[in-house]
Amino acid sequence: MGTTHPILLENGRIIDPLNGTDRVGNLLLVDGVCRSVGSLDQLPMGVERIDLSSKWVMPGLIDMHVHLREPGEEYKESIASGTAAAAAGGFTAVACMPNTRPVLDSESTVSFVVSRAEGASARVYPVGAISKESHGEQLAEFGEMQRAGAVAFTDDGRPVISSQMMRRALEYASNFDVPIISHCEEITLSRNGSMHEGTVSTRLGLGGIPGAAEEIMVYRDLALAELTGHRIHLAHISTGESVSLIRRAKARGCRVTAETTAHYFTLTEEAVGLYDTCAKMNPPLRTSADVEAIIVGLQDGTLDAIASDHAPHSEMEKELEFDQAANGIIGLETSVPLALRLVQAGRLTVARLVEVMSVNPAKILGVPGGSLADGAVADVTVIDPERKFIYSKESVVSKSKNSPFLEWPFIGQAVMTIIGGRIVLRR
Repeated sequence: MGTTHPILLENGRIIDPLNGTDRVGNLLLVDGVCRSVGSLDQLPMGVERIDLSSKWVMPGLIDMHVHLREPGEEYKESIASGTAAAAAGGFTAVACMPNTRPVLDSESTVSFVVSRAEGASARVYPVGAISKESHGEQLAEFGEMQRAGAVAFTDDGRPVISSQMMRRALEYASNFDVPIISHCEEITLSRNGSMHEGTVSTRLGLGGIPGAAEEIMVYRDLALAELTGHRIHLAHISTGESVSLIRRAKARGCRVTAETTAHYFTLTEEAVGLYDTCAKMNPPLRTSADVEAIIVGLQDGTLDAIASDHAPHSEMEKELEFDQAANGIIGLETSVPLALRLVQAGRLTVARLVEVMSVNPAKILGVPGGSLADGAVADVTVIDPERKFIYSKESVVSKSKNSPFLEWPFIGQAVMTIIGGRIVLRR
């Protein structure tokens, strides 16, 4: 990450739920770690003092579900551009999914990502594929990929269709103490659909994807996690019934964690409007009842993390008929302001926001971060909760612009992103 000089973050509201801290104070960053501050008369030589009055200082945010598109589709996004977007959104680290070209299913492909991420604007944690080429037929070499830097395994973008294959993956992963991340989709129910199955899809004449397409696989993977005793992480949860299934499984002691995304607690199927492909994703946007259930799941701990599922696509993949357009939206630059809308509405506390966007992702992936304790890695996100901005197409840092939130006004934005004591974004 390069050399750094000491930094004193002064007068900010320090929010560190892992250590029970929520107070106005100072934080010293020196030699890549956080240090508690005694007397201001004893600061190290050459320290840069930054006044953060009225700002929130929190452990660096971690997005545990992004698509960086490199290798193979750098015209949509690259590791360099994607991590720049991450830093702009306040993220100090991202976990990148393996559905690249080629798939991250080997030591060499994982090593390539690790190498390309050196000096990037955010830490990059590759997630390896469960199966060779994500075809669901032969397990990939978990041990080799972990040694190369993989922190979890998934065939995200494709479900693991075979229950036996998923069982074997869970048992194999138990040897390495890393999570299996499941893309929950029963494709015989979803394959002919392009949005949520309901009155809106009927009105628009579009094929529907029922909530059951997700819920059936959630149920199966919870059952397999209980059968094997290994932990599983469920990606991009979108329905209320999925939340209920996870809640009951946790009550039984199942080793499950789960994430949702900002679009699932912000938008409903109505956002499709007149065939807006920027509102097309998989799983699809659901109903207002599902949105409410997702928010409650975040409140009560059923859902452990907010990720972005950042999925860049160029105009050539999105400016098509709705059912032919690619699934996915960019999200790295809007996750924080959308989550802050829940805080502003009194639906989430600031401490809970830090838990689901920093503490828990670090814990689930087993990576540094989630704390500002003395000696913790100096990855820090600073948010101005009063900063007003409009998310315009011209301001997008990502290479791709496929967002349903363009031209939305927001209140609250990351104004400083610090990695290992190095400032990578300052507004």
